[in-house]
Amino acid sequence: MIPRETVGLILDTARIEDVVGEYVTLKRRGANYTACCPFHNEKTPSFYVSPSKGIYKCFGCGAAGGVVNFVMEQERSTYSEALRWLAAKYHIEIKEEELSPEQLLEKNRRESLFLVSEFAMNFFAKALDTAEGRAVGRNYLRGRGLSDDTIREFSLGWAPKGRTSLVDAAKAEGYKVEYLIDAGLAVRNEDGSIHDKFRERVMFPIFNLSGRVIAFSGRTLHADNPAKYVNSPETELYKKSNVLLGIKFAKSDISKMDKCILVEGNLDMVSLYQLGIHNVVAPCGTSLTSEQIRLIGRFTQNVTVMFDGDSAGIHAALRAINLILGEGMNVRLVLLPEGEDPDSFSRGRSADEVRAYIEANEKDFVSFQADMLLPGAGSDPVRRAELINTIADSIALIADPIKRSVFISECAQRFGVSTDNIEKRIVSTRREEVRKEAEKEDRERRRAEAGLNPAGPDAAQGSQAQSVHSVIRTGLDALSDNRLLAPIESDLLGFVLKYGTEPMRFESDSELYAGEEDECPLVADFISSSLESDEVVFANRVLQKTFDDYLELYDLGYRQDEIIRTMLNSGDPEVTLVVSELAFEKHDLSVKSFRESLTTTESWLVKHVPHTLKLYAEKRLENMIREATAELAKLTDEASQTALMTKIINLQRQQLIVKKKLMEDNDK
Repeated sequence: MIPRETVGLILDTARIEDVVGEYVTLKRRGANYTACCPFHNEKTPSFYVSPSKGIYKCFGCGAAGGVVNFVMEQERSTYSEALRWLAAKYHIEIKEEELSPEQLLEKNRRESLFLVSEFAMNFFAKALDTAEGRAVGRNYLRGRGLSDDTIREFSLGWAPKGRTSLVDAAKAEGYKVEYLIDAGLAVRNEDGSIHDKFRERVMFPIFNLSGRVIAFSGRTLHADNPAKYVNSPETELYKKSNVLLGIKFAKSDISKMDKCILVEGNLDMVSLYQLGIHNVVAPCGTSLTSEQIRLIGRFTQNVTVMFDGDSAGIHAALRAINLILGEGMNVRLVLLPEGEDPDSFSRGRSADEVRAYIEANEKDFVSFQADMLLPGAGSDPVRRAELINTIADSIALIADPIKRSVFISECAQRFGVSTDNIEKRIVSTRREEVRKEAEKEDRERRRAEAGLNPAGPDAAQGSQAQSVHSVIRTGLDALSDNRLLAPIESDLLGFVLKYGTEPMRFESDSELYAGEEDECPLVADFISSSLESDEVVFANRVLQKTFDDYLELYDLGYRQDEIIRTMLNSGDPEVTLVVSELAFEKHDLSVKSFRESLTTTESWLVKHVPHTLKLYAEKRLENMIREATAELAKLTDEASQTALMTKIINLQRQQLIVKKKLMEDNDK
């Protein structure tokens, strides 16, 4: 277990803008930063990062939290793993306290998968320098024009012939066979025997955004092997649709150049990178996915597709158009000479020559689709009409009306048709997409109401049981135990989370505070003592848990900002939800609130905190009356009915007294 003092040091040192900036491109807006949210698809930035508060928050999807929560979500890691990630980033030594067996298991399993993957990467790299590796693997890589420096930089390697070469080496170093299997490095046969997943292949490690190896792609050198490339199976670490080959190396240059070059193959990416074109990634041997495009979208909105010049490459490029446009990004396409791919095209040319070719030959999607598909349509009017509809359907994916209008004009001019007809097709297409989206949202709503995962029954596989943001997106209402009291309890907790250590300066003759005027209570003390005197705890479990966590840190002497930061980074998704919803408002991250411009915080608190406590008392009485009335309907014994009716009358009298005080407050 990481000691609390070390956790505090990590949180004090970690800069949220530095960490978030490794995953998305942040743009400064006043004292804060904005970006398109990395947790949901959006065209207009609604994701804020506040360095002073140490918080990120999306006002679109509700995702929010501190730096630890962000790492947990991005790295799909546990709380302790996220802390260790940050400690490593900021060179903070962790001297751990003794862990329980359960904590050790939780910590060790995922880290063991990373470590065994790293061992495999080093094993393959060393195997490249064996007699077999040099004769076959290194000879092949050099033949493809890769230098030894590039081979080292990308940690390329060789999987040797033996059925259990890696398995035997890993076992000899103390790694468990189960971890090799779970990391996708070994396979268990039906007879129980184990063999290496990769054999006689050139190995390309696949890294996540933070630079840890999570999977491998192996290329066979046997011409008769139909499986040219074999990738790791999906594991706890590796979800192929979410990963881009080379993103670790390219992300900085993509952001700096505000452009990503997307290629098809492993060697395409490595060869261009070696040439000096560093803003290049590849989709890991899979068909391009929306998740991969969104990953690019964290660093740029501009993608240039440079796939192979053969028929398969052209079809893949045409498919990529709608995927990229559908994510609200800009797409241009480069057709290489027939028979060329980015790897072969880059050999024998300088980086400037390749860049010049791209600049001279990249086309917008309308021109590319027309050039690729128009020759096949010939003079057939039906096929030409289908082509125009295909292009119009691509244009319909563009959300920006100005951009859409420009491409409509280009399409109309290219094919000699009226813009009105193209616009009609686009309106029809967009209406159909809205209908499909509404149906999808309705299905997800019905699943949520039925207590099912809106994303489907398999969505949680390989991730933590309860994601912070999956909880946040349910909203506070979904976690409420008592919906009558939840709003007012949220208001009281909001006072504590926003202003807990602010003084409440009552007038000396105030009926609300009998102490000395120069010893005015703090908001947290005033609210907690008021509740304790009435022996009241919140009816809503999540709110009470958050209140208890706050008071524990408050009693330890933490400052208000330290309390909020610690709670945001607690790793408890429910507490993170409550704090992110109640401790911050949009104006906290953008402009000063209208209320604060009219009055001082102190005078506002003195008026509204006591008033809210009275409202809470009135709502609690209403809740008790409702419960008693419901119980009365079930009773059949006359004596019990009479006693309960007397209780209800007394509660109603108390409620009238409190309501009268509330009216007096309003008259002041």
